[in-house]
Amino acid sequence: MAERRILVVAHAHRDDTVDAAVRVVDTLRRAGATPVMELADRTALAELAPVLGDIAVLGDDIRVDDLDLAIVLGGDGTILRAAELVREGTAPVLGINMGHVGFLAEIERDNMDAAVARAVAGDYEVEERLALAVKVRDGAGRVVFESFALNEASIEKDSPGRMIDVVLEVDRRPLSSFGADGVVIATPTGSTAYGFSAGGPVVWPTVQAITVVPVSAHALFARPLVVGPEHAVALELQNSMGGSGVLWCDGRRTYPLPDGARVSVRRSPKPVRLARLHPAAFTDRLVRKFQLPVHGWRGPTGTMMTTSVSVIPISDDHAATEENEEPE
Repeated sequence: MAERRILVVAHAHRDDTVDAAVRVVDTLRRAGATPVMELADRTALAELAPVLGDIAVLGDDIRVDDLDLAIVLGGDGTILRAAELVREGTAPVLGINMGHVGFLAEIERDNMDAAVARAVAGDYEVEERLALAVKVRDGAGRVVFESFALNEASIEKDSPGRMIDVVLEVDRRPLSSFGADGVVIATPTGSTAYGFSAGGPVVWPTVQAITVVPVSAHALFARPLVVGPEHAVALELQNSMGGSGVLWCDGRRTYPLPDGARVSVRRSPKPVRLARLHPAAFTDRLVRKFQLPVHGWRGPTGTMMTTSVSVIPISDDHAATEENEEPE
């Protein structure tokens, strides 16, 4: 097997994450792989852990196109940063949760060493997640900003005193106008993030859809919407409320929205790639991450659950099979 180049993305402001980065880099080197870091990460971690030594720098020593994988040590915010770093390449992202919820992470920190060993061996599947392509046009119709989003594109008011007034459009046809604190346009991946907090539905990752969730809207028709991935959603900012807005993509990339700005959102032709070490039912992930109450569940076998949901056998394709279908 050719030498693997693996990007290590870590949150350098936590002792446990720094220790984990040292372990991961050491494991990669002993396995004959080349650890790579973004310059800012390498600089910050080198001050806290000189034992890391000289590590290849992304963009200077190793091109993003040459990366085989990104290993992320942190929570969802760090995983979103890694997705941004590898966006121009094809490397999938493997998240090791060092945060709290860590909904995007594949495994918890207790299984880190085994996960890194499998990553070096290429023993993982790649799951492609729908991403959003986002454009901002000014009042003259000129494109002034472009980005992508794995979780969501959110249009928000930029000051607490006033709402923003928006016109919502689907497929170049106006649907409704209202004043609101904001609007969240989310992917299935982001449906458990900001969209969920704003009152939107949870969407299974296997469903190809885009959700539109108004935030604190003053309107009769301002319920969350779910549209197919082939549809285009746009929002135009009006000035009747006196407020101006701001666009956020995944809470990381931002652009101010003056009166008359138009934000268009549609499915990106390039998905985000996540590395998966083992199949897991999304239902189990929801229960585990949100600590949902399932005690007393009997299921088709009639045996009451008394242990953690994570030990329940699951099928390889997340779908119903002859073994887990409900009896006639």
